[in-house]
Amino acid sequence: MIIAIDGPSGAGKSTLGKMLAKRFDLLYLDTGAMYRAVALAVTRAGVPFWDVDRIAEIAETARIDLIGEPDAMKVFLDDDDVSAEIRTLDAAQAASVVSTISEVRRIMVEHQRAIGMAAPNGCVLEGRDIGSVVFPKADIKFFLTAEPEARAHRRFAEDQAKGRISTYEQTLAEINERDERDVSREDSPLTIADDAMVLDTSELSLNEVFEQMAAKVRARQSAAA
Repeated sequence: MIIAIDGPSGAGKSTLGKMLAKRFDLLYLDTGAMYRAVALAVTRAGVPFWDVDRIAEIAETARIDLIGEPDAMKVFLDDDDVSAEIRTLDAAQAASVVSTISEVRRIMVEHQRAIGMAAPNGCVLEGRDIGSVVFPKADIKFFLTAEPEARAHRRFAEDQAKGRISTYEQTLAEINERDERDVSREDSPLTIADDAMVLDTSELSLNEVFEQMAAKVRARQSAAA
């Protein structure tokens, strides 16, 4: 079973994707972490973001591994544990730039498909083009969304809990900037797949959203049995 979860930044994709993977014993694949790892490799190599050919080479040759359970997954870049390093604001901003490069996206899509298809029981993938590009024939597609202000409040609270210095206004501006890049890029823009179940999480609790998603998965399993 392939479950695709798409949506803008801060909509709850990662948290809910991990919850689904644990509930249904599926592999969890955070595609955003893969792009962040590529961006980190680019930064470490000192390559400017305008050098798209060199960046594509790095994406092609970098070894990115996601190891462990969903709640404790480690991200390795060329055998180096970069789990904490890729979660910084700088890494997120760099990833949002690198992910707009068509050749990088092509390379990452190939990796993501290979990982998803090799998963013994199935895979939960979350990102921005999973249901539209990576797995257009996914068994189940979700699109999570929420008002920018709601997403900014969540992201700001997460940052505060992790000791990151920021303001709500700064977080909201970053959310809006990321949204603009995601929907306007030429290659694989953020779109809602025609057959996706759309959930607006603005006014819903995490458990309320999860139960709706889990019910959809159970119904799909029953239909396939």
